[in-house]
Amino acid sequence: MKHATVRVRLTILYGGLFFLAGAILLTVMYLLVKQNLDSRLAQKVQIAVGTKSGVVTKSGVIASEKASSPQPMVQLPNGRTVTVAEAPQAIIDEQADIRNQTLELLLVQGGIALLGVGAVAAGFGWLMAERALRPVHEITATARRVASAGSAQRGLHERIALTGPHDEIKELADTFDDMLERLDRSFDGQHRFVANASHELRTPLAVNRALAEVALTRPGASPDVRQLAESLLSVNARNEQLIDGLLTLAMSENEVADRRPVDLREVARHVLGGTDRQGIELVPAGPAAGYLESAPVLGDPVLLERLTQNLVDNAIRHNHSDGWMSVTTGVERGQAVLRVCNTGTPVAPYELETVFEPFRRLGHERVRSEKGLGLGLSIVRAVARAHGGEASAAPGPDGGLSVTVRLPVHEPD
Repeated sequence: MKHATVRVRLTILYGGLFFLAGAILLTVMYLLVKQNLDSRLAQKVQIAVGTKSGVVTKSGVIASEKASSPQPMVQLPNGRTVTVAEAPQAIIDEQADIRNQTLELLLVQGGIALLGVGAVAAGFGWLMAERALRPVHEITATARRVASAGSAQRGLHERIALTGPHDEIKELADTFDDMLERLDRSFDGQHRFVANASHELRTPLAVNRALAEVALTRPGASPDVRQLAESLLSVNARNEQLIDGLLTLAMSENEVADRRPVDLREVARHVLGGTDRQGIELVPAGPAAGYLESAPVLGDPVLLERLTQNLVDNAIRHNHSDGWMSVTTGVERGQAVLRVCNTGTPVAPYELETVFEPFRRLGHERVRSEKGLGLGLSIVRAVARAHGGEASAAPGPDGGLSVTVRLPVHEPD
């Protein structure tokens, strides 16, 4: 009963109340019938015995006897013949038997009828409970779709919009819609702020870069000025990367509107062909035919390329100088898979989710800036979810990480 659904509980409640009311009604009827029969049985039985015309029994049956007979006989309704002296007690006993049989029949047939009608009432209670809980199912289904949406922005646009009388359930649905409306506006404002801030900050950063480059290339510039210009260019480049990462993260949180057929194998080849691996060995990790197999998806090519680039850059940046990395694409269990593994510092299992949080790094690397901005894997997960997929990480066999991106596979028509 503790794990029963609300529908089962309501059905049990309806059926239990019906059985209780029926049992009370049957008990009252039993007591009333019993009282009536007892009062009739308690009446004095009058038997008239005629010496010539015969004896009239309580049921009206006439038993003819000779007037000269010393012991007149009486025939009872059940066919039994007794003497006049035995007739009153015999009639009382017979009526007592009829009373007991009537009460027993009332209990048996009334109980059977109660069980039958109770079963029908429980069935109607099951149907009525389903009808009463239908709005609750709509609320639950909407909440589940919002929670499982690939993008919070896309899911928060949905509303329950429950119609019907203004009762407690409609009030709950309206409250849920109001909450979704507030969250939707909040996320919209957040994404617009990030996008607008990223765009607005690009202009002064471009101006700073131009001024630093002019100072660096000016004839006769002193070594101190050149060193300061190089430092400013380095800081400016890092800020530009940060702004670009924030803009990409804000874009990837939205629903991907322009979807095209893309093969992750071709994206991985393009990224690996244009990336300096800095001496990191690229090892095969797939079948003998090659570590890159076809993995067709439907999505935004630019965002998917950025996802792959971030994974490869992360595998190179957080690696040993003599380490290795592997890039695998293919189809597994009906999903397109992109997997990037690398060697590096061992990662504890409880820190795996930390790497997907913005501006978060592992261990002592949280305060260091030379290994990245802390947005790479956050963008990877955001892009994956915007395409209806997911990104996960697992400890690598030789340290480092094994990051897997799973996306819905696209079957060409």
